[in-house]
Amino acid sequence: MGNPCADFDGYRQFVVATLQQLKWLDGKEIERSERIQALQNFPVIEQQIREQEEAYCLKRAKDKEEAQRKLREEDENEAKERSHSVFEGQSPFSVEHKDHVQEGQEGEYNQKRFKDNEDDLEFWNKPSLFTPESRLETLRHMEKQRKDQEKLSGKKKKVKPPRILITEDGKVLNVNDPKLDFSLKDDEKRNQIILDLAVYRYMDTSLIDVDVQPTYVRVMVKGKPFQLVLPAEVKPDSSSAKRSQTTGHLVICMPKVDEVITGWRQTSESGTSSSDSSREHTNQRGKRIEKLDIDPSKRSFPDVANIVREKNPTPRRVRSEPKIIPSEEAPDFEDNPEVPPLI
Repeated sequence: MGNPCADFDGYRQFVVATLQQLKWLDGKEIERSERIQALQNFPVIEQQIREQEEAYCLKRAKDKEEAQRKLREEDENEAKERSHSVFEGQSPFSVEHKDHVQEGQEGEYNQKRFKDNEDDLEFWNKPSLFTPESRLETLRHMEKQRKDQEKLSGKKKKVKPPRILITEDGKVLNVNDPKLDFSLKDDEKRNQIILDLAVYRYMDTSLIDVDVQPTYVRVMVKGKPFQLVLPAEVKPDSSSAKRSQTTGHLVICMPKVDEVITGWRQTSESGTSSSDSSREHTNQRGKRIEKLDIDPSKRSFPDVANIVREKNPTPRRVRSEPKIIPSEEAPDFEDNPEVPPLI
């Protein structure tokens, strides 16, 4: 438990009698009878607690002295080991004797490792007093164990060798230390090589250094080299490097030295020439002045004046009226003038 007073005799009765408003102690409910008994025996219990407290203070003082003594002994042992190792490193030996010494050192290394394992096992199996001194001792032991392990295993920070960009025989290598994505495009139409390097979008341009050579291109990104061998020879003086305003990528345009004419280029040029000639013909037609056509036959709108065509008048034939042949009158016919004649 974290409270050292819990090891005292009469600890629970003393707490129950002192803190009368307390209802639970160490996960156990305080009953009324237990509180009454603690109050009745409180003077005797208090005297016991005071005596145990004085004894505990004396014990703590001894523990502190013992911890300081152990610390001094450990410091002295470390100083002796350090001086012994320095003396062995400065003593001159012949080559043959050095081989024997190395064999002896390997044996000592194995013995020391075995001894350290035993000491470590003994230390962790030893009961702890849960005091500040014991916690400091545990921390020092762990630190010493870590340092000894580093010394014995020989783990030291190795300095990375410089990156080889060009070999001794002059061969240029492809290197991508920044681990950046890139794309290399051969633009045959414009006779140039385009390198798109996916540089971080918010990286400052001052951290990027571009070096274009006739056969390769090198880009230093925060001190890390990116080098790429080009498929064709380029013109370094005519090359350009720009950063995209949207993605932040670095775009390097490198014109080629020799222009290679291919069949695709010829067809494209003939197609462009024919399109240019047709465009010029169209422009000439557009520049020509067109006058208003007054030919009546080419009018696209109806002629209002000739909606009704005039026809030449033709003579009409007059139908011949039938001749009225008077019939013979009957002898007893009487003419009535009021009756119209019958045709």
